Amino acid sequence: MPPEPKGKTLDSGMLRALAHPIRVRMLDLLNRDGPATASGLAARLGESSGLASWHLRKLAEHGLIEEDVDRGTQRERWWRPAFDSYRLRIADFEGDPELESAVEVHLRTSIGQRYAAEVRFVDEIGEWRGAWQGKFSFDDDKLSLTPDETEALDAEIQATIARYRRAPREGDAVVITHWAAFPRKGTPE
Repeated sequence: MPPEPKGKTLDSGMLRALAHPIRVRMLDLLNRDGPATASGLAARLGESSGLASWHLRKLAEHGLIEEDVDRGTQRERWWRPAFDSYRLRIADFEGDPELESAVEVHLRTSIGQRYAAEVRFVDEIGEWRGAWQGKFSFDDDKLSLTPDETEALDAEIQATIARYRRAPREGDAVVITHWAAFPRKGTPE
């Protein structure tokens, strides 16, 4: 039986660490592609190894990543995410202008990365013929809900995702899920 996935709700220190676009991108790469070194991440991000190392230390300082001691050497440190997923509860940071700004930076960067991942998939769509043909989806729905119904819907979606979380097996591909539920103002007359 695989170990239970480790999830985490972001605290103020973690949020501050993720209020920088490079750090959000680094954590995303580590989550999606697995452990990496500072020089490997630097090359993928078009940054210097020194800058990548500094940002990795900040992520580690706030418990977002940890050293992968099974891969490293004395000269080379490998890093991996400290947990499988994280959750941002925006309400936890309301009323603090510094943290509200950090939430905004983090959300804008994360949403930009989600969009970029979807664009990459469209660029590669021809490579997913065969068993994957017709199995992927992009849905955009509009519901009329109260705040409490929205909260309940989110809890049900999270529970469904949790039921499918398991260790990788032969024939698997990494499948990205994006979930957001937010209100929209009406259109002007």
